[in-house]
Amino acid sequence: MPAKDALEMAKKNKAEIVDLKFIDVPGLWQHFSIQHSTISFICNVLDAITREPYTRDPRYVAQKAEKYLKSTGLADISYWGPEIEFFIFDSIRFDQNHHEGYYHIDSEEGFWNAGKDSGANLGYKIRYKEGYFPVPPMDQYQDLRSEMVLNLEKCGVKIEVHHHEVGTAGQTEIDMRFDTMTRMADKVLLYKYVIKNTAKKRGKVVTVMPKPLFQDNGSGMHCHQSLWKAGKNIFYDKKGYGLISDTARYYIGGLLKHAHALCGFIAPTTNSYRRLVPGYEAPINLVYSARNRSACVRIPMYSTSEKAKRLEFRTPDPSCNPYFAFPAMLMAGLDGIRNKIEPPKPIDKNLYELEPEEAAKVKSMPGSLDEALDALEKDHDFLLRGDVFTKDVIETWLEYKRKNEVDAIRLRPHPWEFALYLVRSVFRYLTLTPALSLAGRG
Repeated sequence: MPAKDALEMAKKNKAEIVDLKFIDVPGLWQHFSIQHSTISFICNVLDAITREPYTRDPRYVAQKAEKYLKSTGLADISYWGPEIEFFIFDSIRFDQNHHEGYYHIDSEEGFWNAGKDSGANLGYKIRYKEGYFPVPPMDQYQDLRSEMVLNLEKCGVKIEVHHHEVGTAGQTEIDMRFDTMTRMADKVLLYKYVIKNTAKKRGKVVTVMPKPLFQDNGSGMHCHQSLWKAGKNIFYDKKGYGLISDTARYYIGGLLKHAHALCGFIAPTTNSYRRLVPGYEAPINLVYSARNRSACVRIPMYSTSEKAKRLEFRTPDPSCNPYFAFPAMLMAGLDGIRNKIEPPKPIDKNLYELEPEEAAKVKSMPGSLDEALDALEKDHDFLLRGDVFTKDVIETWLEYKRKNEVDAIRLRPHPWEFALYLVRSVFRYLTLTPALSLAGRG
């Protein structure tokens, strides 16, 4: 939007303040405030000298991806519908320094508080992994979620549904109506801002960490996606498996082929891989299915409508930067279409119940951020097509993630290490000392 038009809009809406914000590489907004009547703009970043778009600007990457899609002639537009999950806690305390490291989470809805002697403990606590769709009073956050929805709607974000999720302690899902790539990425950042600030006003704290609680479900961001050309959904074929076309199947082939590399962008934190483990409905298996939620790619079947046909990639989580994650998935899918990559045959039974010999044939997601970054370093040529991602962006991302996250975690003692090794080390010392002493005397 030209500056002249922006100023006219500000005057028309009687804005007292103009707020400019941009997205940084990790995926956070910088400088955003709506304290007074404010007109807010999501900006692109330009090079200060050349005035050309800055290659490391995540929003520019998404815009280039949309432009590249049109240039291929395969489709005109892509639609995206991320399902964002998050936790609402009463408090989170944490610290990490040279001699200590800990975190402490609390929630009045948390099942660990079922026996808490806190005066009027009313006992409405949701058991671990049993929080899907309860009603009040078990669901203690319905009103807060409704307030979040109303605030999002006021900001122009259309919401379809909200509900309590599987986890205890206020795990929540609020689903936005689908939109085009860059617009949806903008909405994801606005969504995070609104839910966090709405919760704060009510004395709560929101986290989009993929796995904040041990032995309960983590939070994902299942990404529904489809391609359209000349007003038609090219993922639809009434004769195909799950009502999907050959084009959609090849797109899936691209997602599965490049899945390990994609994880560097779609599951981009060390915490992401505490979610991607068996037993917590996490999509770790590199297969697709119309009837299996343990597959990383699912074909939703609750509607047979051509317009509703889409793919659901279930591996992404809300810690990702959507301006990188959405384009990366699109580029992988387009690579699949271009090269007619056939995915493995769909599996419609529960993958966790396969016989050992069958399970051994199913590939899985990487087990750590380190593995995902190594895969991205080796497999990223598909991202460079059309100059959507540049070498500079890939190298900067890899360097940042390894230095600030992978190495930072690797260098610090973990609290559970003390539970595992402190007493064991003392025990070994006591049992080995007599033998060493006798050996020395001999």
